[in-house]
Amino acid sequence: MLLITTEQIPGKEVEFLGIVEGSMVQSVHVGKDFLNGLKTLVGGELTSYTEMMEDSRRIATERMMEQAQKRGADAVLGVRYTTSSIMQGSSEVLAYGTAVRFVK
Repeated sequence: MLLITTEQIPGKEVEFLGIVEGSMVQSVHVGKDFLNGLKTLVGGELTSYTEMMEDSRRIATERMMEQAQKRGADAVLGVRYTTSSIMQGSSEVLAYGTAVRFVK
């Protein structure tokens, strides 16, 4: 499955199948959340949060692709990601785009 951030693919004619999306809400272990709070005092990367967000993006992308495949899509155009904080130590990642099928 082709994932692309542009709204069209040069040289390809497509049939639009609709919006597809995938989301993931995840949190870190309370112990890691506490340690991250301490880490903010001295600075540096909060690696457990980085890993959490990487996992969330991957899962949200996989869920978006599953929706596209169910519609018979060959690609998802205009892929975007957005995040929101649900509560301290947890976040939602939403992946979305437009599912398309290549016209032969």
